Amino acid sequence: MTPPTNRPAAALHKARARATATPDDPSWPLHLAEDLRNIRADWKTSAEVCADAAWSARSAGRSVLGLLSPEDVLATDRDPITARTLAHLYLSALRFDFRCPTLQRLVEHLAQTARQPLDCYTRALYAFALLGQSRPEGLAVMDEVLTEAEEHPKTLHVLLHGLWLGQDLDRGAERLLALSSRPALATGTDPIVLFRVAGALRRLGRYDEGLSAVDRAIDCLPPGDISVHADLVRERSLICAARDLHQHQSHTRTSSGVPS
Repeated sequence: MTPPTNRPAAALHKARARATATPDDPSWPLHLAEDLRNIRADWKTSAEVCADAAWSARSAGRSVLGLLSPEDVLATDRDPITARTLAHLYLSALRFDFRCPTLQRLVEHLAQTARQPLDCYTRALYAFALLGQSRPEGLAVMDEVLTEAEEHPKTLHVLLHGLWLGQDLDRGAERLLALSSRPALATGTDPIVLFRVAGALRRLGRYDEGLSAVDRAIDCLPPGDISVHADLVRERSLICAARDLHQHQSHTRTSSGVPS
């Protein structure tokens, strides 16, 4: 007797494959929405699939921003899962392009026109937009999201990204390190988390720890991951430069008799 098929898992696999393998098809966002509607995907599943799909399309040079428009996100005549799918795709693409003011305005408009409350992942993207602009209200939104997100990795990554991007947040580096210690992120093998942690350690002047984190991140990269590898090498150079400058300044103060 043939064992029963896990239909939701099979449907989810199909949705992931279609989203990441067919960026050339301009209608793939609507096909993806149909796939997620057929399995009645919740916000967590939608976030996981749509974030990966938006990144893959961007990497292939066919950003979702060229296929969808703000009007597609704000339309009120779609079923809830389709509306959420298109929002997750478009807002994720804005995040990956660091278009924080545009992302902020679109979510605020969406909150005014949506027929139901915004899901947790969309609010996390809103927090990212505020944090990325170093706006202190982003910290309050982040705390609200964390109470609902629990250990959902994609949501935590969005918040971690915002703390990394916002250079002028109150205790931003310390908050980033605290967030990175949550179970879903503290695996020690995620190169993106280690990359963000290295940047936070550099900002705190903990240069040797930062170098250790970035070197671990490089070791954890999948073979051939050129784009992230370049970011890690750049971060390593920044840490070394900051450490050298700090050592030079300390030596100068010591030589001149000025207490450090």
